[in-house]
Amino acid sequence: MTGPKIRVFVDQPLGPGQAVALDEARANYLFAVMRLGAGDAVHLFNGQDGEWRAEVAEAGRRRGIAVCAEQTAPQGAPPDLWLLFSPVKKDRTNFIVEKAVELGAARLMPVSTRHMNSERLRTDKQQAHAVEAAEQCGATWVPVVEDLQPLDRLLAGWPEGRRLYWADEARAGAGGGWEAGSPGEPAAILIGPEGGFSDDERARLAARPFVTPVSLGPRILRAETAALAALTLWQARFGDWR
Repeated sequence: MTGPKIRVFVDQPLGPGQAVALDEARANYLFAVMRLGAGDAVHLFNGQDGEWRAEVAEAGRRRGIAVCAEQTAPQGAPPDLWLLFSPVKKDRTNFIVEKAVELGAARLMPVSTRHMNSERLRTDKQQAHAVEAAEQCGATWVPVVEDLQPLDRLLAGWPEGRRLYWADEARAGAGGGWEAGSPGEPAAILIGPEGGFSDDERARLAARPFVTPVSLGPRILRAETAALAALTLWQARFGDWR
């Protein structure tokens, strides 16, 4: 009986016969936690060359080597969808990042807002959560987690042709708003802080021609729930769930 498929992200080229060095963290996970040894299989991906089945050639306490044998999945790409969110408490921000990767967001963009209730965000930690989520969900890519930036600055430099769906809590129970979009259109979703957007932030969002307010249903949702609901609604209507 075969064991579970073990996947690891590596920042190295992958190809036929390619030897891949495994650093201490990956060696510890594969050889101490998952109990792999020489001759065992591990699946590697790097976000560029698809997924490869590799064979462990060396299994040490602090390092190892795996050699690529065959490609098991071609390089894929998520839909052209960004998620903008205001960070919340640590564990719930981790949850947003993890589930956004699983649901197919291509880019994660934390934004600071007036009522943001988390003043710190470790981008490197959140990028690591994104990698772990990609390893678990079978993705061959890892979305980039951007540095925290002010909402006003992001709106001022917004790229032409990308619609921004604003999950507006004031629209709870009202019409959806999603009908304004179309499949294949570059898009982004904006989720606000638990305290909601300030009046001036709401006014600036409403004045932008690329912003489309949308409803997430009849109830007001917590930030992490709103992120999942919005991603699901977009994917079902416009994304790769169709």
